[in-house]
Amino acid sequence: MASPKQNPRATAARILSQVIRDGRSLSRAIEDIPSALSDDRALIQEMCYGVLREYHRLSVIVASLLKKPLKEKDADVQALLLLGLYQLMCMRVPDHAAVSETVAATATLKKVWARGMVNGVLRNFQRQQEKLLVQVDITEEGRWSHPQWLINALREAWPTDWQTILAANNQRPPMCLRINTAKISADDYLQLLEKNDIAASRGEFTTSAIRLEHPQDVTALPGFVEGWLSVQDEAAQQAAGLMGLEPGQRVLDVCAAPGGKTVHMLELAEVEMIAVDVDAARLQRVKENLQRVGKTARCVVGDACMPNKWWDGQPFDRILLDAPCSATGVIRRHPDIKLLRRESDIKKLVTLQAQILDAIWPLLKPGGMLVYATCSVLPEENARQITAFVDRQVDAQLRTINVQWGVPVMAGQQVLPGNSGMDGFYYACLEKTA
Repeated sequence: MASPKQNPRATAARILSQVIRDGRSLSRAIEDIPSALSDDRALIQEMCYGVLREYHRLSVIVASLLKKPLKEKDADVQALLLLGLYQLMCMRVPDHAAVSETVAATATLKKVWARGMVNGVLRNFQRQQEKLLVQVDITEEGRWSHPQWLINALREAWPTDWQTILAANNQRPPMCLRINTAKISADDYLQLLEKNDIAASRGEFTTSAIRLEHPQDVTALPGFVEGWLSVQDEAAQQAAGLMGLEPGQRVLDVCAAPGGKTVHMLELAEVEMIAVDVDAARLQRVKENLQRVGKTARCVVGDACMPNKWWDGQPFDRILLDAPCSATGVIRRHPDIKLLRRESDIKKLVTLQAQILDAIWPLLKPGGMLVYATCSVLPEENARQITAFVDRQVDAQLRTINVQWGVPVMAGQQVLPGNSGMDGFYYACLEKTA
């Protein structure tokens, strides 16, 4: 058992309270797991991701078991209650251990006053579990464990698919690799995995995708250090293929961080690559990814809305715009999106996407192509955005995307979460006419 100062449940509660109360992203918050708890890291991650995956469902149950809501300063205690319920409902932790360890975490959090309350809530849940689980399904937020605004938006956008999307969002995502086929074929790498007793299978739609049966520490996979592979969902791997790259082309990757698509394009063709991102810290990730696979690009810190501040005036043959978006297609990988994203954000994002499109379009050569991508499933960020753009720009022409994956929409191609095991993604190819 961890000592009181190193209680993994207390650490998970602190991380969760940063997400729930402070609006911090889970991936950032989880970086703060102390080194003393490195042996418990997997448990802490499982609890944090699981609680956020089931957050709306768990919150409905907690509210029904509390006599009055907790104060905002006690967000860590609220998180501890959610953690306790998640263990009892979804984990293989023995019930007695889930309750006793969660209660013990109140001391580590210096919230000893909450000890009896946490114990009482969890014990009451055990006694009333059957009734409470029936009650929680009465509300859509409880049944689908999503905020109501997003349930409504998905139902309107995808009247025949919205329930499938919500269910897919609540699943654990597969770990997908992109094999650097310039160094090793996917089939040869599969054989290498088999020799290392790692179960995996080929992706359906690209020659580079391999899906692992169970997630692994990527740094321990054969050839990682040598740049043989990267972690990237098969839906995201479609971007580089749509670019129609040829050696010697001048290519702009705008909003490039963390660099997965930048690297993939350079693995496919020897091009002159300029990678631009507004966030210097995230752009550093691009540089690290390039260095690992032995590729080079000019990395520029710059605002996509103001290319006049960083563009050298030389037009591009190809532009990839992986636009800032709601990320509603990757909720299964980032369940904190359910809490961090607000309905009011969508309008702001749509405005920003349009500004970037209009600002970047003049950088493209006549006859060149811009690939617009998002990891959203909302039409206003995708097909409607592109239709409006084509209406505004007389020299913009939509290209048909002839592929086996996703579904054709009014403009472009949409992958819905879970389609052939992939994340939700949208793509459109825009050609600049002479």
